[in-house]
Amino acid sequence: MEVVDIAVDFEDYFPSMVESMGAEGFIMELCNGFRLLMDVERGLITFESLKRNSVVLGLNDLRDDEIVCMLSEGDLDGDGALNQVEFCILMFRLSPGLMYNNASKQWVDEYI
Repeated sequence: MEVVDIAVDFEDYFPSMVESMGAEGFIMELCNGFRLLMDVERGLITFESLKRNSVVLGLNDLRDDEIVCMLSEGDLDGDGALNQVEFCILMFRLSPGLMYNNASKQWVDEYI
């Protein structure tokens, strides 16, 4: 089996969003993203809601196992879904610019 290295360009926009919106505005924007993806009846991002709404993100070809993996990455309480806090924590963890910035850690502790 041949191993292929794939380089992915990734631009982390979160630090510039925090700078322009402020901490509170950024958290509000994350919450808007959560509401966009959540199951309205359950108030959680579920497998079904993420699969249905992934088109909004331009992720039309997501496989079921990829959706499960995305959910499990942020599912801290083991219920198979993401609540708003889990989603915000996951978004923070996925941003290298925020993870390695001491000021960012302080405001996240304050808001989450």
